[in-house]
Amino acid sequence: MEVLKAVVYARFSSDNQRDESIDAQLRAIEEYANKNDIKIVNKFIDRAKSATSDKRPAFQEMIKYCEADNTGISMVIVHKLDRFSRDKYDSAMYKQKLKVKGIRVVSVLENLDNSPESLILESVIEGMAQYYSANLAREVAKGQKENALKALHNGGDAPLGYDVAFDKTYLVNEEEAQAVKIIFDMYVNGYSYSNIIDKLNDLGYKTKRGNKFGKNSLHGILSNEKYTGVYVFNKTQRKGINGKRNGHKQKSEDEIIKVEGGMPQIIGKDIFIQAQEMMQKRKKAPGSHKAITLYLLTGIIKCGECGHAMQGNKRKDKYGNDYISYRCGCRKQKRDCKNKEIKREYLEEFVLTELEEHVLNDNAIPALSKELNERLKTKSNDNHEMLNNLRNKLDKVNKEIENILTAIMSGIVNSMLKDKLDELEQVKLNLDLKINELSIESNSVESVDITEDQIRNMFGRFKEFVLTRNLPECKKFISDYVKEVVVYRDHVEVIFNVVFSFVDNEITHDLHITASREMVK
Repeated sequence: MEVLKAVVYARFSSDNQRDESIDAQLRAIEEYANKNDIKIVNKFIDRAKSATSDKRPAFQEMIKYCEADNTGISMVIVHKLDRFSRDKYDSAMYKQKLKVKGIRVVSVLENLDNSPESLILESVIEGMAQYYSANLAREVAKGQKENALKALHNGGDAPLGYDVAFDKTYLVNEEEAQAVKIIFDMYVNGYSYSNIIDKLNDLGYKTKRGNKFGKNSLHGILSNEKYTGVYVFNKTQRKGINGKRNGHKQKSEDEIIKVEGGMPQIIGKDIFIQAQEMMQKRKKAPGSHKAITLYLLTGIIKCGECGHAMQGNKRKDKYGNDYISYRCGCRKQKRDCKNKEIKREYLEEFVLTELEEHVLNDNAIPALSKELNERLKTKSNDNHEMLNNLRNKLDKVNKEIENILTAIMSGIVNSMLKDKLDELEQVKLNLDLKINELSIESNSVESVDITEDQIRNMFGRFKEFVLTRNLPECKKFISDYVKEVVVYRDHVEVIFNVVFSFVDNEITHDLHITASREMVK
């Protein structure tokens, strides 16, 4: 009998005190391998690395090792799925890379097979792992908001024209500020982006990161209200997939934090307003040539070869008939991409068919309901464990605070004690907030019982439109069920993103499934 070969990936994260140690993970994995007659050929370990980022050296090394393998490795073994990745999009991408080599990811604790139900459950587990990462991000966001209200730097690069002082306040960088003034002055006097860029390059000015100026960097500077002395935070939306900001999409005014006088002023408000008015005037009017053809997948389809968004395209074939397709946007920009266009009708029918099979399928609902409730029970237990850890930490902090207060009352007063007391009081406040939030969430989870009818009812409003191929109505809902369609030269990949929102209990689950189909020749 042929021996199964595997590599091991383990990760210890410093952001979660409940994470098992590396030794414990490896011990459990080795026991699993021995029990199932699996030969471990290599081990890859990341210490104190977050699974929400793919910047994990050992993980990247493991992926490259597997891609280069010709010895017959058939699996990557992890202790839990969240050790592989807590970001469901990264997880799907890397699993696809491994799948091409015939390698699958196996979890010791979540012993799932390749059945449709297991695909769903695996996605649910990944969604829950991502929840915990998102919750941590929420706590970080609280600290950023407090900094913003004080007009303090919140990380990342300072805008061109500013430096950050040791106390996180902003200082004017006089040399860079001169470049900012040139940009605004030339723009309000009618010069084009190209003229301004040429001028800046001739004078030797660079962007904050030392690069030459481009149109995007100029647009960002001209749109930045901070140059008028107004501190601005939380203005732009984040992209859902990669977490990067989209500077052209803004949040509502009630979400944006603005502090008048929070920044040193570089540009007068009158000049800034003038620049904004000119930017609005220079915007092209919506073209009359915009397509009236319905494209179901607009905004969620991309090229798998170069990563560029694919666009709907309509042309005449050699017989004079309309040929409607999706093609890589690089072709319009005359960039090098070998991916072929794909017929719209074929691709949209494939997506809807896969949606019927993998998501809107009654056969999977009983198992899904059962397992979702089991996972919620596990989540409840995890919450209790986290609460105990947090309360233990709080007890220790309270004791330290009591000791310092006792010392002060006995006459020992110095600046170090005061600073330590202030630090501990902040830690206590943060712990109290976390405990309160987690307690509320824990009570909510414990009261949940997800029924089959709830799942059916949630699917009901959309299922009818899919079955009847009512494309205009499908267009309204498709992004709620399909996250991304990736078109490669030899196959198409659909990534489903279904959110279970049970209003009564305010519980949300992300369901992540990947379906692939060979390209028709």
